[in-house]
Amino acid sequence: MAVTNRELADFLRRARSQVDPSRAGLPPDGRVRRVPGLRREEVALLAGVSADYYARLEQGRRITPSPAVVEAVGRALGLDEAGRAHLRDLIGITAVPVRRRAHGVQRVRPGLYRLIDALDGEPALVLGRRTDVLAANRMGKALFTDFERLPPRHRNYARWMFLDDDARSLFADWEAQARAAVESLRLDAGRAPDDQATAALIADLREHSPEFAHWWDRHRVHQRTHGCKRLRHPLVGELTVEYETLVLPGDPDTTLFVYTAEPGSPSKRALDLLASWTLSG
Repeated sequence: MAVTNRELADFLRRARSQVDPSRAGLPPDGRVRRVPGLRREEVALLAGVSADYYARLEQGRRITPSPAVVEAVGRALGLDEAGRAHLRDLIGITAVPVRRRAHGVQRVRPGLYRLIDALDGEPALVLGRRTDVLAANRMGKALFTDFERLPPRHRNYARWMFLDDDARSLFADWEAQARAAVESLRLDAGRAPDDQATAALIADLREHSPEFAHWWDRHRVHQRTHGCKRLRHPLVGELTVEYETLVLPGDPDTTLFVYTAEPGSPSKRALDLLASWTLSG
């Protein structure tokens, strides 16, 4: 619990520092701001709580705010839905009473394997807790990498993104994609603060990647639901793929990522070419 309290204090301080006071709806008071963002008492005012109560919350004290107070603090800090979910996780308030099962080995159902294999022309990945790559179809392996050929401990999207030179070369927008991976892992870690495998992954990445350590310390969170990736593929050149995500009903720890390209575009032709080469190979 102490770790979670430290995480909560760090998250609130950093979120407060990123709020533009001129856009927060506060009346000007003429005081000189020596640090960026809102003051503690201003967050308290916007959230409708006492300054002392908010100070104790930001200090990670052992208090249990109501869901309404948590939502009010989230609004005061201008958090998006991912940020508010992370705040609820850190405080211990969840929308679903049982968010996580025991942290055992995750398995992919045979039906899910058949589903991604049926998406024959579209790359697909199945990610689990802490961005572990649980499965990939033929095109997913061809577009990114064959995770099954990696040692089991290395079959992780964030680890691959930061510690594999091929990943750095593959993404034309590597910095944006890497930051998103950090922020997604941050969100996931907040849901399971006692997961030893997640803690070990984070410690390893902090040790071996200065970029990861820097972005991790910024304590931003991100929920990947859709977006795009710009790639420089060694076989088919530059292309842009869009992705959509699906959290599997009944299995909130498993997410399906499907990647597509706009019909008739150069990127779609590149994907089709990649598909033909993987079939001939």
